[in-house]
Amino acid sequence: MRKSIALTLSTALCLGIALAGCAGPGGGETAGNTEGTGNTESVAVNPPGQLPITNEKTTLKVLVRGSASVEDFATNEFTKWLEEKTNVHIEWEIAPEKSAQEKLNLVLSGGDYPEVIMGFGVSPTQMMIYGSQGVFLPLNDLIDKYGVEIKKMFEANSFYRDLITAPDGNIYALPQVNECYHCMYQQRMWIHKPWLDKLGLDMPTTTDEFYEVLKAFKTRDPNGNGKADEIPLSGSIQAASSHLFSTQMLDSFLMNAFIYDHGDKKLYLEDGKVTVPYNKPEWKEGLKYLHKLYSEGLIDPQALTQDNNQLKELGENPDTVILGASSGHNMGSLTMLGSSSGRWLTYVAVPPLKGPNGFRTAAYHPYVVSNGQYIITNKAQNPEVAFRLADFLYNSPDTTLHWYAGREGVEWRYAEEGEIGINGKPAIWKQLTPWGGVQNVNWGQVGPNYRSNDFRLGEARNPDQPLEVILYNETKEKMEPYAMPIEKVMPPVFFNAEQATEIADLEKTILDHVKEMMARFITGDLDIDSNWDAYVQNLENMNLKRYLELYQEAYDVKFKK
Repeated sequence: MRKSIALTLSTALCLGIALAGCAGPGGGETAGNTEGTGNTESVAVNPPGQLPITNEKTTLKVLVRGSASVEDFATNEFTKWLEEKTNVHIEWEIAPEKSAQEKLNLVLSGGDYPEVIMGFGVSPTQMMIYGSQGVFLPLNDLIDKYGVEIKKMFEANSFYRDLITAPDGNIYALPQVNECYHCMYQQRMWIHKPWLDKLGLDMPTTTDEFYEVLKAFKTRDPNGNGKADEIPLSGSIQAASSHLFSTQMLDSFLMNAFIYDHGDKKLYLEDGKVTVPYNKPEWKEGLKYLHKLYSEGLIDPQALTQDNNQLKELGENPDTVILGASSGHNMGSLTMLGSSSGRWLTYVAVPPLKGPNGFRTAAYHPYVVSNGQYIITNKAQNPEVAFRLADFLYNSPDTTLHWYAGREGVEWRYAEEGEIGINGKPAIWKQLTPWGGVQNVNWGQVGPNYRSNDFRLGEARNPDQPLEVILYNETKEKMEPYAMPIEKVMPPVFFNAEQATEIADLEKTILDHVKEMMARFITGDLDIDSNWDAYVQNLENMNLKRYLELYQEAYDVKFKK
């Protein structure tokens, strides 16, 4: 199983999978009769694939994770288009982006949750807990009976279904699958190229060279205003939830010059054994390097406290450029994509740096881009309607283009004869307006969806909208040659209900401690040499061993059959 996935991924490019929720039976042609779901209303559902979904207007209550790029889900142009096509009206409840996880925890624990939970990236741990309680409905029967578009995705890539299936055989949520080549290497560093050019500096290739570049940024006035206002390196700590790690954090790119620093939980494999980097000597050396940068004023102190929007404000400083470099998925992590200033086009990717011991790798993400995107709860009046709406979101390319880009003929159009895609093949579609910023024409990539590799790279090359071409080229030239070996990458796993309950507290305790101590060691609040052993002992006291055992058990069940 593991080998076949690796082989497929070497040719297919990137998959982003959402793993979520739990389930109840599919029901009949008339929605609302699912036993044990608490349904009180019935509505006739049209046959699979037929639109509208219902002949009479049907309302669906959805809790959605807010997005900084979406002005208003209720008045959004894609929402209007979706209702026109399906006859399903969505009654929205928006969870503020910064406190979304807290909001979800609150509504679930209090029992005041809606019919559908969308866009939260619900973890396998949480979905198994609430799945076993019957809060999240199983979707297997609904997929079998009503699935059309999602079955096409499964047929295109048979292992997707297996990857979203829990140990008990249930599918607890619908995924967002995004075969995005550049997303496979999302832990990147972006540097302001005009400053390198002005100061006559080459692109750094080692940690020592990067240090020298940051010193030059700080001391040689690269923005030319005569002020010592340059910030050589910054970042953000905002992640999907309070105890996970993000691509904008200081360690995300730089630690990969010392040891494998992979993803939001930092798990990786050594000879088939699940392990972590943050209790190893190489991690300590990486922290000492970051402390050196911090102690010499090369790291912005706010990088350890600020959120993503504050980082972007730094990158888009209105008077002059003051930010030299920051890690992140793309230039939009530190600037506004498509902004009139054009600032985003001045930042280029740094190739993975070689550390003092010769180690260098690009964190590789072939499995998960998005997690737990669409859950139907036992509050659903019409589970079939809720499922069929989600199934329609997998329709490609038409629904996908409206969901991803906006209005046909305004934000995008289908390709014309002779137009060439990013992959050099005949194009499928063309972006007409810049992607990014606050808008009200699409859902900002929130919710279930399938973007195949052909779709992603089938975007017509467009000098006026160069983002995807830039990311493709930067990834191909700088990141892929140093890809983390597939056998090192920790794949997505599920836990049974008992394991999920045990790991939930362990994970938060351990990762919160790692995050806190990383900040204290970097700033020098604690001396790393004299406090390292105590830090490692604290991890052991927090039962890191049991934490890794639980992941190992889940990995063995899924991938060592």
